[in-house]
Amino acid sequence: MQHRSRFLLTVLSFGYAFLYIPLISVVFYSFNKSSLATVWGGFSLRWYGELFRNDQVLEALALSLQIAATSATFATILGTMAGLVLVRFGRFRGRTLFSGMIVSPLVMPEVITGLSLLLLFVSLQQLIGWPAQRGFSTITIAHTTFAMAYVAVVVQSRLTSMDESLEEAAMDLGCRPLRVLFDITLPLIVPAMVAGWLLAFTLSLDDLVIASFVSGPGGTTLPMYIFSKVKLGVTPDINALASLIILIVSVGLLLSWAAMRKRSS
Repeated sequence: MQHRSRFLLTVLSFGYAFLYIPLISVVFYSFNKSSLATVWGGFSLRWYGELFRNDQVLEALALSLQIAATSATFATILGTMAGLVLVRFGRFRGRTLFSGMIVSPLVMPEVITGLSLLLLFVSLQQLIGWPAQRGFSTITIAHTTFAMAYVAVVVQSRLTSMDESLEEAAMDLGCRPLRVLFDITLPLIVPAMVAGWLLAFTLSLDDLVIASFVSGPGGTTLPMYIFSKVKLGVTPDINALASLIILIVSVGLLLSWAAMRKRSS
């Protein structure tokens, strides 16, 4: 039993080291004085100042945040509707096809998704003249398309495990189905909707492949900018940007953990 515990502890340690040592090294080298991202030249905050003076990276970050927030909101609305249809509408004609269409973005390679959306936008431009140019709107539509599948799965799982007796009791007391939806169902699935929104926001903010297909001039997102910098040579200001993102995510996790602990106590 003791040997098994040591083995599990060793495996766990290697797993955490594999995950977090690269993140720690990024934060460490963000305070590098040298112009080379991987050569230590002394402690300095120089690259944090360079980061906030870099208009290109700030514009890419702002565009990515706007796209992520917009696409996550639309994906949450559409994904919640899809989850409600799959769980509350029972068996209906075309249910299998509808369910397959919802799940397909989860297993479809991003290259195929990006290429198909690019062909769609090009065809629409030739037929109706929209979009005039690819950028914010096309990337938002593309991210909404694949992110809503993740939201639908999260909401569907929550609805499946939810007790329907509350909704039935409300209808027995005279509530109409629409009022039951807004007064009973939606408040109960709000945690799943929030989780789906956060997941969609993260997926959109992290996406590179699909955005590369459906973007155009002036539509450079943050992952696209970082990828272009990797090909030309990474400078320590990218380490500084990554460190700030890690800090924001860590603070968010700590706040959520504190809120959950306070709520449970």
